[in-house]
Amino acid sequence: MFTKLRITNFKSWADTGNVPLTPITGLFGTNSSGKTSILQFLLALKQTVESTDRTQVFNLGDKRTIVDLGTFFDIIYEHNTNGSLSFDLEWKLQDPLHLEPSIYKKKIGKLHFNASIKQQTTNELPGKLYVEDLGYNIPGETFSIQLTHNNTGEGYELNAPHIQLKRQRGRAWDIPAPVRFYGFPDEIFAYYQNVSWLSEFALSIEKLFSRLYYLGPIREYPGRSYSWSGEVPRDVDRRGEATVAALLASRAKGKTITRGRGRGHKKQTVEERVAEWLKEMGLIYDFNLHQIAPNRKEYELRIKITQESPEVLITDVGFGMAQILPVLVLCYYVPEGSILLFEQPEIHLHPKVQYILADVFIDIAKTRNIQVILESHSEHILQRFQRRAAEDPTLGNLMSFYFTHINNGQSKIQNLILDEFGNIKNWPEDFFGDEMGEVSARLRAEMQRKNITS
Repeated sequence: MFTKLRITNFKSWADTGNVPLTPITGLFGTNSSGKTSILQFLLALKQTVESTDRTQVFNLGDKRTIVDLGTFFDIIYEHNTNGSLSFDLEWKLQDPLHLEPSIYKKKIGKLHFNASIKQQTTNELPGKLYVEDLGYNIPGETFSIQLTHNNTGEGYELNAPHIQLKRQRGRAWDIPAPVRFYGFPDEIFAYYQNVSWLSEFALSIEKLFSRLYYLGPIREYPGRSYSWSGEVPRDVDRRGEATVAALLASRAKGKTITRGRGRGHKKQTVEERVAEWLKEMGLIYDFNLHQIAPNRKEYELRIKITQESPEVLITDVGFGMAQILPVLVLCYYVPEGSILLFEQPEIHLHPKVQYILADVFIDIAKTRNIQVILESHSEHILQRFQRRAAEDPTLGNLMSFYFTHINNGQSKIQNLILDEFGNIKNWPEDFFGDEMGEVSARLRAEMQRKNITS
């Protein structure tokens, strides 16, 4: 789970500053204010970690990847290609790290990572990206490598201020470039006698991003039938294309989730839990996902809107059903301890459904240890979060909200301070538009028209 993030010189962000992240983190703000860029940055790190090219420092993407960010010129702040893209990440480990006792005797439950990336200055466009420095911080110690004597991405120095690093005998070879943006090069383990445990840090980052899943704002239009031949998708895909496959895979595996805690808990299938939420949202009475015929790989998803209504295909009900289904399935299909990134999950949803969607996010954060980072324009989602915080004081530490806006051409982020009663103490001006101004203007127009007619 991410606990802190800082990004410098990325798109319109000169510096986000240290942004604390909680189990539920909401990013709100005006259009083109930079909130989506924060999600894009995390997704770019994920696709870099998952790239098969170990020399690729920062995978900017293409048509096949989650995000396509163009070139370094496109992403660096004010297109200053001589500048550095820098960032800090802090996260809790699912499994504490144990380094060699002679190096560090304590269990490590949290890691802090920082890196700085630059582009080579060449006649070629675009120039190659390289790591300027990277480091892992634990209480009382930092393990890092920095570029020392050139700007070609070669020739690094290993540092650990409080540990004596023992070089192997022989020539002191230069340390080559890191692996991607986060890994110590393999040669370092041959050059030094007592650093074999450094690989644990890179493995921790890989585990972190393997638990990160994303659902975008534009979801696949529903189909009259779906094909499934037994595959087990990792998630529902970025447009929800694999939603039905995920439901069928969870059914085939007999996957269950736990609702509630303590003596009152009960086991449910993913389909049962999703159906419960859809009923609470008032979208369905029941749904049925079934095979069209034996020994066929085609399936239909049929919906009953009310108890009395006939079953119809999902294509024959409101579009909102197809938009909310991938969100719900993703929430209960992914493993516990996952990190979910949602971009405008409220699109095409009725206000009542948006309210209840906030309850879904609270449920998975509490019962499944899932972190939700969402970018949204929904006043209804925020209001439900506020209400729940007022009803349950323990939720205050579970949630954090931020408002992004543009000031003098820079993206700025403001922490929205939630009091014990769910009120936002520093409500930004025109946060969700001027609601009171609209009401006042309507009343003035009504009074003027009444005066004229009388």
